[in-house]
Amino acid sequence: MVKKKAEIIEHKTVDLRKNVVADMKKLGTYKKEYDIVISIYCDLLTQYHKATQEFVASNYKYETETAAGGTKKSAIVATLENLRKDILAYSDRLCLNPKSLESVTVEDNKKSVLASVLSGLE
Repeated sequence: MVKKKAEIIEHKTVDLRKNVVADMKKLGTYKKEYDIVISIYCDLLTQYHKATQEFVASNYKYETETAAGGTKKSAIVATLENLRKDILAYSDRLCLNPKSLESVTVEDNKKSVLASVLSGLE
């Protein structure tokens, strides 16, 4: 069975989403309420990966000719720059980079040994 391109991209996004959720759980920052933001973040990463492949396929063509005969930044480079900014903003919101993680207090649901012993006495 041959998979369509959209199915492959969807599969990569699902795998990416699982990895992001696992990373957030390790960091103690995951909440179910963040699932929509996580989905958007994963879509952005998938788009970035696809745009990077297109940029490589274009032999890293950075500039294009204008109608007036000058040069300007190619559309793929502008797209990559915007995606980088968006990915950084979402990774900040999801506390997936060291800078944003520094400013977050992580909820710790673990009870201390003393607390668990005392709650057992009730």
